Amino acid sequence: MSTDPTKLPIRMLHDRLLVSLDQEDGDRRSSGGIVIPATASMGKRLAWARVEAVGAHVRSVQVGDRVLFDPDDRAEVEVRGEDFILLRERDVHAVASERIEEGQTGLYL
Repeated sequence: MSTDPTKLPIRMLHDRLLVSLDQEDGDRRSSGGIVIPATASMGKRLAWARVEAVGAHVRSVQVGDRVLFDPDDRAEVEVRGEDFILLRERDVHAVASERIEEGQTGLYL
């Protein structure tokens, strides 16, 4: 039996989400075509991430969804050489997904 912690399966607990941060290309372009350098100081900005794993008590998010969250309120973890972010479901501001649920409205991204 192997006791190597890098090869053990990981199961998220309770209302926790494991997400991978969407990589931004650095510089951004405004709707008017102006290039905004990655070093430009901006106000508080939320970030998008892809859900990689969910805990048993997560109700509104599934693996593969994209979630909007505040990057200042996060815990980072490295798993098998990749960086991930650990969130609680209540820290998620919005969910973007392919599925359509009865009675819910939202934005198309």
